[in-house]
Amino acid sequence: MNTLLKKFGIYFCCIFILLFFLFPSFVQAEDSEISTYSPACLLMEASTGKVIYEKNAHTRMYPASTTKIMTAILVLENGNLTDTVTVSENAVLSIPNGYSTAQLQIGEQFTVEQLLYALMLPSANDAAVALAEYIAGSVDSFAAMMNTKAVEIGCQDTHFVNPNGVHDENHYSTAYDLALMGQYAMENSTFRSIVSTAQFSLPATNQHPTADRTFHNTNSLLSSSLSSNGYNYYYYPYCTGIKTGYTDSAKSCIVASAKKDDLEFIVVVLGGETLESGLSGRYLDCKTLFDYGFNNYSFHTILEKSSVVDQIEIMNGTEETRNLGLIAENNLTVFAKNDVDFESLTPTISITNTSAPISKSSVVGTISYTVEGETFSTNLLAASNVEVSRVMENVLKVVIAIFLIFLAILILTPKKEKTKKKRK
Repeated sequence: MNTLLKKFGIYFCCIFILLFFLFPSFVQAEDSEISTYSPACLLMEASTGKVIYEKNAHTRMYPASTTKIMTAILVLENGNLTDTVTVSENAVLSIPNGYSTAQLQIGEQFTVEQLLYALMLPSANDAAVALAEYIAGSVDSFAAMMNTKAVEIGCQDTHFVNPNGVHDENHYSTAYDLALMGQYAMENSTFRSIVSTAQFSLPATNQHPTADRTFHNTNSLLSSSLSSNGYNYYYYPYCTGIKTGYTDSAKSCIVASAKKDDLEFIVVVLGGETLESGLSGRYLDCKTLFDYGFNNYSFHTILEKSSVVDQIEIMNGTEETRNLGLIAENNLTVFAKNDVDFESLTPTISITNTSAPISKSSVVGTISYTVEGETFSTNLLAASNVEVSRVMENVLKVVIAIFLIFLAILILTPKKEKTKKKRK
């Protein structure tokens, strides 16, 4: 019998260990719905910052030209679009061979806005240096500003040494940090307009007499007709930006955005490569993640503004006003997966004011719902005025009067008895 129990225990342990290694994480079941090619990916809802898919999102990697998102942020916040920038010798000659440029010439003059288009569409590294020198006087000083701004935005694993993403061992970021930069930048309407533009031309100058420098956006998600056969396999109709990148060390990178109705997502893909099929893993991952977000997530209103949530009795209120309705101060709208059972949600109500007088529309408590581990709350307002009842006040007055009379009797009675004794 003991031998049989031992054998059963050994078999049970073996089965448990096998299952553990075959199914290492039940928490990540949601991730099994998505298959991505690239080593680091992230899908974030833009307005809330909620991350709904991530793979190695906090691993430090080379960002390549997605760096230029931060460059554009600083230029837009510290510069003037109509200012004139003169292209320096350093801006032209410091760019290594093989890196993209806008063919800027030493001494050429452009507006800040024109250089921003050159920066973000063809990913011009010379434009990045020209803008950095315009804002900070030097590339080193501008890089310091970039790092300060990154921390301000909330990045924890980012360090910049240049404004364009030219490879450097000390120039790195993460998918999560780049998503924060993209989210922040897309709140700027000028930035949003630039990164959604498919084509742009630089004007003729004294150094370049023709306006033949026409550039297409490097983001193939934006255009439906970029290929030689008139069709772009990577076109995504809801795409709104943002920035691609590539170096031999970083591989193919992108920070992309897409908006459909009231829902906007940001996708970051780092370290992407060309697949055996010849297709770009970077763009396929973007389309997969965007489709997953739009098909499975939405904004859901679980409580509408001014709706009556509950009714309570205010004990010291008048009979006519003591029954007080509680109404929601604001809509409670949550971003969550479509298969959440919202009908079964149970709110938590906390009342903070239960004593009259209470004024209509004053805050009397809060109501909270917990959805997918997040808590959403709004104030509860009084639906009407609650007046103080005078009944209890009058009863109290009568009780006090009776008590005072009784006390007076007790005090006066002994004096009368003493007087009688003295007379005797």
